Amino acid sequence: MVYDFKELGIFGAKELRKRGADFGDLFFERRITFSGKCEENRIENLSYGIEVGVGIRFVKNFKTFYGFTNKLTEASIREVIEKISAAAQKEYEVTLDFTQKEPRYGEIVEGLELGVPVEKKVELLKRANEKARSYGDRVKQVTVVLRDQLQEVCIVNTDGKIVEDVRPRVVFYTLVVASDGVELQTGYEPVGHLGDYSLFKKVTPEEIASKAAERALKMLKAKPAPAGTFTVIISSEAGGTMIHEAVGHGLEADLANQGLSVYSGKLGEKVASELVTVVDDGFMKEKYGSSGYDDEGTPTGKNVLIENGILKGYMYDLLEAMKSGKGVPTGNGRRQSYKHVPIPRMTNTYIAPGETDPKEIIADTKEGILVAKMGGGQVNTVNGDFIFEVSEGYLIENGEVTEPIRGVSLIGNGPRVLQEIDAVGNDLGFSIGTCGKDGQGVPVSDGLPTIRIPKITVGGTR
Repeated sequence: MVYDFKELGIFGAKELRKRGADFGDLFFERRITFSGKCEENRIENLSYGIEVGVGIRFVKNFKTFYGFTNKLTEASIREVIEKISAAAQKEYEVTLDFTQKEPRYGEIVEGLELGVPVEKKVELLKRANEKARSYGDRVKQVTVVLRDQLQEVCIVNTDGKIVEDVRPRVVFYTLVVASDGVELQTGYEPVGHLGDYSLFKKVTPEEIASKAAERALKMLKAKPAPAGTFTVIISSEAGGTMIHEAVGHGLEADLANQGLSVYSGKLGEKVASELVTVVDDGFMKEKYGSSGYDDEGTPTGKNVLIENGILKGYMYDLLEAMKSGKGVPTGNGRRQSYKHVPIPRMTNTYIAPGETDPKEIIADTKEGILVAKMGGGQVNTVNGDFIFEVSEGYLIENGEVTEPIRGVSLIGNGPRVLQEIDAVGNDLGFSIGTCGKDGQGVPVSDGLPTIRIPKITVGGTR
């Protein structure tokens, strides 16, 4: 069935205004998905899906009323609006100019063709599985997953804005479990981008599988990590988990304006080393967290949050900007699907590169620990305290990277770590992930150059 999202949106926006909404919008979504997995040498869970629906928001006195439906008719939309606008006292007519904005996705999307034959998709899974298992008998388990989705959205609001966006995404990862009969270690390597299967012209399934298998086998041979206070260098290849969790969430305007962030009320203050600039940019070509517009129809773009150590701004959605009166929408209003209300979220968040060669940073470090790959972690946004696991780590001795170590965790405080960074490399690497907040998950990228933290607590096993 073909739906005219724009016409339905204009109808719905007029209905919202008639019922007294201070602001309202309709978020139409069509999402086509594929998922496949190879596990235990078998292709499993091949599935396709398609979902279509609309989420409708009615804002009155800064209070949000939200409803959604997968029945895209004027009658169904009117029914939802009548329910969520029950508090409105008076209906009135308004005249609105619904002028459609120009699409922007062509500048950042790397291909739109996801209609690859299923045989080709299965072949990608098999190639990674075979490569990972070629590393020998110590490889005990291999899981390979491929997912793609094409998300088409149309947003119409009561200010007369109409926005369309197209977001194709492909994700591929390999998880390897290795054992020597005593120890079990895992290696995980994901890739993904905003675009189509051109992803595999830049990186092959074999390369992804090799990184996962080699990581698991290296950590199998690794010595237990020491515990104590150490100088830690985080490689640009480690991924930006720390900047995302320990810093990024605290710069989302809803948390900051409610006093639930360690960065609340600190605009214009020094919150990091002068070497540190933190950016969130939702309009980066091919990056997994990018889109032409956010899920409220605001153009995405580059937002400098911390510049040379000074806190410059927060990430805003429309409602938080209206409520606070302290900011403007920054293109960070995001939602998991049409069933979810938009909230301030990160897109592609990173520390900007510095001027130092990463090799010089290592050579200038007499003793310490090199983090080659970050794992998961937890953070308290109110005070900034965090703990992160390290998936791949090494000792640094006399300015050289030596033996691998396992069981490493980093324990510290985000703002304090930012203040203490004393070296920033001229490189920049990104990792991908799904960011969770308020029960919603959205695709993000996190980036980091090589950075050095002079003192941080390391949790180890010896």
